[in-house]
Amino acid sequence: MYFYGTGRRKTASARVFLKIGNGKFIINNNTLKKYFHNINLYYLMIQPLELTNNVNTFNIKITVNGGGVKSQAEAIRHGISRALVAYNNNLRYKLRLNGYLKRDSREVERKKIGFKKARKSPQFSKR
Repeated sequence: MYFYGTGRRKTASARVFLKIGNGKFIINNNTLKKYFHNINLYYLMIQPLELTNNVNTFNIKITVNGGGVKSQAEAIRHGISRALVAYNNNLRYKLRLNGYLKRDSREVERKKIGFKKARKSPQFSKR
């Protein structure tokens, strides 16, 4: 039986499926080390599992797309948190207290016409 959670961050979205097992990660049909080369992103992803003492309890299958590497890792963290709540609703309070269930909705502001970036205007010249 699978427990499902969707996680999002910036333009990245992750679909997370938890199944009771021994702690294997499969991300887009790759192993964890093959997909994420940076070990810090791994620790960022498993924060909800460490908080609830479920690191080696589940086999996790993830499909993620969009965004950069860090926003994908944060989207996976959000999805894992939601799937843990689907598994056991008693974990909701602890996850919510640490902010793992809240979607971080900050996105890049678009570039405006006549500006160099979103808010940076060209240098003013009097003459």
